[in-house]
Amino acid sequence: MTLRATDTLDQRGRPLHDLRISVIDRCNYRCPYCMPVERFGGPSVFLKRRDWLQREDLLKIVQSFLTLGVRKLRLTGGEPLLRPDLPELIAELVALPGVEDLALTTNGELLADKADALARAGLKRITVSLDALDPDIFKTLSGGYGSLERVLAGIDAAVAAGLAPIKINCTVLRGKNESEVLPLLEQFRTRNITVRFIEYMDVGTCNRWQRDDVVDSLVLRDRIHAWQPIEPVQAAYRGEVASRYRFVDGQGEVGFISSISQPFCGDCTRARLSADGQLYTCLFGHQGIDLKPWLDSPESLQERIAALWSRRADRYSEQRAEREREAAGRVEMFRIGG
Repeated sequence: MTLRATDTLDQRGRPLHDLRISVIDRCNYRCPYCMPVERFGGPSVFLKRRDWLQREDLLKIVQSFLTLGVRKLRLTGGEPLLRPDLPELIAELVALPGVEDLALTTNGELLADKADALARAGLKRITVSLDALDPDIFKTLSGGYGSLERVLAGIDAAVAAGLAPIKINCTVLRGKNESEVLPLLEQFRTRNITVRFIEYMDVGTCNRWQRDDVVDSLVLRDRIHAWQPIEPVQAAYRGEVASRYRFVDGQGEVGFISSISQPFCGDCTRARLSADGQLYTCLFGHQGIDLKPWLDSPESLQERIAALWSRRADRYSEQRAEREREAAGRVEMFRIGG
């Protein structure tokens, strides 16, 4: 990939191109791999609304990132559709010079009611997290909080609103939803909706992650290939997290996100911003850096972000084995998105 004059590089020569923005840390699901209900049954663990970044402050931070080379923004949570002013925020982000791609990741529970408003605000594409089509498995993996019927209606509404391309993210847990891999592909591949299978990751500390619970992507790839032949597709850009394959019969694509078995830290170009303004330079980080003290000075804010990124040397997935003892204290996924 050709570097631009505005690129800001870290210690491993990785440019700062992507910003994932957690607009809220609350969620209406309790997925066991992210926010298990036994740990997060009530609202007390979440930020108060007054502690969220206000839109004007969030825009200041995003503008600094754009100046430093970021071109892709992804809105995450928690569940971003729970934020009441999300359409207004999207409209303001889309209007910023330099934004080439704005996407949103959602569990889809509220999407049927909000897809039109999101599209009118300027959102172009979405990713829906959906771990099963079997109602009982879906209920288990949403912590008993989700409605499969509403999620499927939300996907239909997103299609009707023109939010495309749509991707489905499925986190695969051994012994829990392996049986859902082929049904998900059968449901969506002929609709030009790409399903991506994610290896269960050791993000945070609350999910009691064990390596034995991971289903390696190569196992799934071979299973899918035996069902319907697939062939690899060249990556569209440096840092693309999913390994892409197309079906030989011409009916769609499938992707694999393999942080455990095939770490991709070497090409990671993503920074993460929490809902209260903490910058994390790694999904597996322990502590964020508060950007709010620099909000009143755009120049100082930009310099602060550039300095933090230029010192970055994170490559946790590549060092997982020797750093397992450091698991305690890692930031939980719902605070900074996936």
